Amino acid sequence: MVEERNARSVATIVIEPSRGLTDFNLREIWDYRDLLLFLAWRDINIRYKQTILGTAWALVQPVLTMILFTIFFGRMAAVPSEGAPYVLFAFAALLPWQYFATTLGSASNSLVNNANLLSKVYFPRLLIPLTSLFPPAVDFGIALFMLLGLMVYYRWAPTVHLVWLPVFMVLAMVSSLGAGLWFAAMNVKYRDVRHIVSVLVQFGLFLSPVAYPSRMVPVPWQYLYAVNPMVGVIEGFRWALLGTGVAPLRLIAISSASAVVLLISGLYYFRYTEKTFADIV
Repeated sequence: MVEERNARSVATIVIEPSRGLTDFNLREIWDYRDLLLFLAWRDINIRYKQTILGTAWALVQPVLTMILFTIFFGRMAAVPSEGAPYVLFAFAALLPWQYFATTLGSASNSLVNNANLLSKVYFPRLLIPLTSLFPPAVDFGIALFMLLGLMVYYRWAPTVHLVWLPVFMVLAMVSSLGAGLWFAAMNVKYRDVRHIVSVLVQFGLFLSPVAYPSRMVPVPWQYLYAVNPMVGVIEGFRWALLGTGVAPLRLIAISSASAVVLLISGLYYFRYTEKTFADIV
């Protein structure tokens, strides 16, 4: 009798097909949060396991890029840096850009890299690109501490605007996840998408105000320029960290709206195509 009652009390999970594009089933993602954390921790371990420099790799690319930008843009081209030392000006922009570029590349390849997992067990497929948000955040945190050290070295005190930094970090996550969902879904069917992402990241570095301030863009083009969601993120980071100039509210508003549209459309496209992932991948 006891065994019969225990058998009846066991929960049964019924897997049903999605009933529409708007059925994102966010409750199910919350139920699988332990798997999300496990996959994120796995990727963090893989990133730094059996490396010579360990977590120092999080500083290599932004530091080298900052040095090159300082030499060619800061000194040779004399690009204005909004009154701040160009080293701080460039590094403050490279922090969110490096996070975006790394997350986008990881999310774009996430479904293909986890092909065996997709075809063997059921879980919300959205978890896999979501996992890509967390490992680059570790690199971001390490690089942020270095930036704060540089600010101490240059005697550049942060302002109260620093409290807005988490808002711009969330905006960077929304932007990278939105684009990552699009490319992750397309990469399942078209494997050359990864090469397209690499090219877009290279062009995007110069189409975003990383090496230069956005005010250098002609005024008639600035609103179109701000459709790039990283424009508002980068300018917001500089304003929050360095306190340079006045908050570019219009650019941030346009970039934020663009990021939200990118995320929502990415969710729709991902939801539309996820039924075929296991068969194609």
